[in-house]
Amino acid sequence: MEHKVLSRNEWIEARKELLQKEKEFTKLRDELTQQRRDLPWEAVPKSYTFDGPSGKMSLADLFADRSQLIVYHFMFDPSWDQGCKHCSFWADHYSGMIPHLNHRDVSFVCISRAPLEKLEAFKERMGWTFPWYSSGQTDFNYDFQASFTEEEVEKKQAFYNYTLQNPMSTDREGVSVFYKEEEGSIFHTYSTYARGIDLMNITYQFLDLVPKGRQDDRGLRHRDQYVPKV
Repeated sequence: MEHKVLSRNEWIEARKELLQKEKEFTKLRDELTQQRRDLPWEAVPKSYTFDGPSGKMSLADLFADRSQLIVYHFMFDPSWDQGCKHCSFWADHYSGMIPHLNHRDVSFVCISRAPLEKLEAFKERMGWTFPWYSSGQTDFNYDFQASFTEEEVEKKQAFYNYTLQNPMSTDREGVSVFYKEEEGSIFHTYSTYARGIDLMNITYQFLDLVPKGRQDDRGLRHRDQYVPKV
């Protein structure tokens, strides 16, 4: 791997120059984060029922005893035998963060259209412990732009990531955030899709630090296909 090599002092000067750009980016990100929190809310008047290990759950139930809820729209069409490999890559990071989110008044769940038995089997295969619910009997994923009809896929036109485009699949990746007031009113506060979920993958953030980068050209498989069992 060929790369420019400098002396120690020259390297420090080059690093300090990049540091200024990193600081500018950090300040811009802080501003964007605040703008995201300041975004107006959307009321959620519709009722949704999800299938979970403990039975039927409403959207309000998914909050548990907290006021904030993050939903990861995990790509898992009811006809598929396993979940999306990219969503699985992201999901490998979820179980460990749950206590930290809960401590800050945030609940986190994954939601997919596949039936619960498929979700449970795949969850066990991958060794995950985060909450995962099936929305197969509701319009939840469709209402929040994460699932599309066969007709939309065939026509290559659906509303995804806030524009009309080819959805590429019946199910797509995304993250939606909700807030529940004490009297029970629920609001949709934010959703992001496609490259918008990039920051939710901590492995990618570390890979962005190393010389070879993300190496996505190596191909992506389910983690249990390349990590030895112990």
